Amino acid sequence: MRWLLILFLVLPALEIGVFIWAGGIIGPWWVVALILVTGMLGVMITKQQGLETWRRGQQAINAGEPPTEYIINGICIFVGGVFLFTPGFITDFFGFMLVIPVTRNIFKHMIMNTIKRMIAKNKIIYRR
Repeated sequence: MRWLLILFLVLPALEIGVFIWAGGIIGPWWVVALILVTGMLGVMITKQQGLETWRRGQQAINAGEPPTEYIINGICIFVGGVFLFTPGFITDFFGFMLVIPVTRNIFKHMIMNTIKRMIAKNKIIYRR
């Protein structure tokens, strides 16, 4: 619950502050242009990465392998896409981090470790 409070109250305030700061440096119309460009670029990258992950997940299923890695990649890409679609430079930064494969691996390993800890503490029940 604490994270939701931070996400929905503090993050927008920080984004507004960054907008004002950046607008003072490069001008308000450039800020608007950057928001639009990062949004469009983010949607294109998210779509490309999402389709690639979907394809690889299907190949894993067809080969009889569990698509666990691809499911977590898909979650990261989805959350990154939502961040990229949300106007703001902070959310764009984290959105690109989640969508670009090289940086996504950092988050993917954090998610996997969190899930393993939750399984060990019986907060998540895993059955085959």
